[in-house]
Amino acid sequence: MKKSTVLRGLLQKRQALPVPGAHDVISAKLIEKTGFKAVQVSGFGLAATYLGLPDMAFISFTEVLNFTRNIVDAVSIPVMADADTGYGNSINAMRVTEQFIKAGTAGMNLEDQVFPKRCGHIEGKTVVSLEEMVLKIKACAQVRDSLDPDFILNARTDAIAVSGVDEAIRRGNAYIEAGADMIFVEAPRTVEEIEKAVKGINGLVSINLFDNIEGGKTPLLTVEELAAMGVARISIPVGSTFAAARGVLNYLEAIKGGKLAPERKDLVFSFDEFKDLVGVPAFREQEKQFLPKFVE
Repeated sequence: MKKSTVLRGLLQKRQALPVPGAHDVISAKLIEKTGFKAVQVSGFGLAATYLGLPDMAFISFTEVLNFTRNIVDAVSIPVMADADTGYGNSINAMRVTEQFIKAGTAGMNLEDQVFPKRCGHIEGKTVVSLEEMVLKIKACAQVRDSLDPDFILNARTDAIAVSGVDEAIRRGNAYIEAGADMIFVEAPRTVEEIEKAVKGINGLVSINLFDNIEGGKTPLLTVEELAAMGVARISIPVGSTFAAARGVLNYLEAIKGGKLAPERKDLVFSFDEFKDLVGVPAFREQEKQFLPKFVE
């Protein structure tokens, strides 16, 4: 079964499918290893880990596409791509859609911010006109329908920060009518706004959570609470990136000043664990089969 078909089926249950963000292949493999059913590529995470820059449109489409393709190749669960604003106008966004589908992704996020965009929880956002975003979604939907009708077109609206929740709902319904499969309502500020958006939008709704992280704008609710509201997807985009940064810092603090910390096994993978994660045993088996002088 296609990964996009699997993802579509999971989302249609409206049971608040948790989808953590991956900033590299290792984080994606760990997300799969711990039992999550889907993963998304975090544009925030890619900009931070590969460029050391904030999520403010500094990373190029080519870079994101290459990173995303590596993640798709490394895991067996569906992968959602981060298309930002489509990297240009509707015509540019059509090619972005085509390339992500050809790369094997199961869906993508497409935002209605003005380029250059920024993280949904960073101030200073502006949104394009409703007409411009509707036409962009129609263009991307045409590509989706021709290449993979199950590919999830997740239209994100940042209208709450600019004009309030009613405008976000109005835009969400217009985007669904234009061909979007799901509406990513970014940064609702209260439980009531989440409930209103889910009830008011005539389609699947995704909510973004900054799990266990101070500074996010959306109230932290449980999976059960969001499922009861009928939310289709919970986006957890940056938790793994922030956890990785904290983990590396904790390790370096433990060994700074010329020390080693052999007793702090809680800070690192064992070598055997990491070899398993990156597939060393499978490659060793291939060496036995295909190399003339295999060394045990």
